[in-house]
Amino acid sequence: MQARFGDRAEISESYGDTTIDVTPADWIELLTFVRDDLGYAFFDWLTGVDDPPDAFLVVAHVYNLTAGARLLLRTRVPREDPHLPTAVGVYRGANWHERETYEMFGVIFDDHPYLVPLLLPDGFEGHPLRKDFILAARVAKPWPGAKEPGESGHGAPSRRKTLPPGVPADWGPPDA
Repeated sequence: MQARFGDRAEISESYGDTTIDVTPADWIELLTFVRDDLGYAFFDWLTGVDDPPDAFLVVAHVYNLTAGARLLLRTRVPREDPHLPTAVGVYRGANWHERETYEMFGVIFDDHPYLVPLLLPDGFEGHPLRKDFILAARVAKPWPGAKEPGESGHGAPSRRKTLPPGVPADWGPPDA
């Protein structure tokens, strides 16, 4: 690896797994090298990781069936211009993974054969796996008149006093 990439690749070990980090310019060369020269022919998965404030990591996991070894390959794309060459020409299985990463994080895979949304409904705006994505539940207004359990005035017991099914009535601390 060092003979091919020199200081353009950073190799690290963590929990028995090898991770290789390269720049986006070396991404396709790395994928091709590990497939053709090192025997990592099985493409397992690819995804994004939001790395605020300025980048996304694109992470791919490949496997060498003969050696029983795996590699984690990573590159960092800038948040303001998240472009990366597509890996579909190296691993056909990257197709849907790149589409999902595009949809969820907004990373654009240049020259992808069909980079369209995969999972979200038509017209969905935004990239829901970005850390700056506003979740609807965080901005939803409470329902008018909503009350906590036991506050309805109908005499229903509070949840704190209701025992789970199968627990004897005399179980637990004595009433105060």
